[in-house]
Amino acid sequence: RDRYVVGYDDHGYPKTKAVFGKSKRECAEKLAAPKAQLGGIPSDKLRPEMRFADWLDYWYETHCKPNIRTSTQSGYEDRIRLHIKPELGEIPLNRLTQNDLQQFYARLKKSGRKTRTECYGEGLSDRMVRMCHATCRSALQRAVQDGLIRTNPAEDCKLPPKKAREMQVLARDELQRFLIQAQAEGYYELFLLDLATGLRRGELLALQWNDLDFETGVLTISKQVLPPAVVQVLKEYRESVHSRWMFPSPVLEDLPLNPGSVYDRLQLILEHANCKQVRFHDLRHTFATLALQNGMDVKTLSAMLGHVSAATT
Repeated sequence: RDRYVVGYDDHGYPKTKAVFGKSKRECAEKLAAPKAQLGGIPSDKLRPEMRFADWLDYWYETHCKPNIRTSTQSGYEDRIRLHIKPELGEIPLNRLTQNDLQQFYARLKKSGRKTRTECYGEGLSDRMVRMCHATCRSALQRAVQDGLIRTNPAEDCKLPPKKAREMQVLARDELQRFLIQAQAEGYYELFLLDLATGLRRGELLALQWNDLDFETGVLTISKQVLPPAVVQVLKEYRESVHSRWMFPSPVLEDLPLNPGSVYDRLQLILEHANCKQVRFHDLRHTFATLALQNGMDVKTLSAMLGHVSAATT
């Protein structure tokens, strides 16, 4: 079964229809006709005076969507549907000005949030304002390349400053509580391995059992050697896993764990263990901090983390 979007309700949520087939290929073939019918504007209909909303649809489907990950697509689609189109969509492409965009960003910052305003206030975050700008700028740059407009009105807009997110690490007492809680919730091996290697989330969840040599303790990503105690934990854990994946999905054993569900589980374990809320990537920072505190040299740590140079580390 597969689904396609046919429109949106009054709240901006997608309305979908389903097609059914015996295989993925059959579903794709059945989707081709309705997608072609809904697929937006033929290239010979592109005009400088077309609505910005129509240009966005064409640009996203033709130039943007094919080049981004599936996990990234919903973010683009939400920004276009919920924020950009309602504010700027009716303006002709060749009439859209820098002032239009600047006022749009100001409105987003002041009152652009659509949900959970009771928690976060009326305005969108600086980061989301910048992401809306980046989407507009990319779409308009393509219009310049295609000869529909002469200059990109988004090029010199003033934006909220880009702030670096503060690096967080778990303290030793938090780390102990966190691992005890992770064990209670059935995620001990996953988080222990991450804290012992500093792997990125995608690298960790992509691991298969044939990536680990239990005899030597060598873990192949680019290659890492694990502490014997961690190897022993994974040996015992291996007996309970009936999948090629080291950390399989609890729903489908032939698929790895979903990155989003692992993040959600991390936040629950942190909360239950009375630890501060940190991002998954901060576990990597925690590993690096502990490694340096325990005497590892920066060059070795840089190689383990997969950084281009020790300066990054």
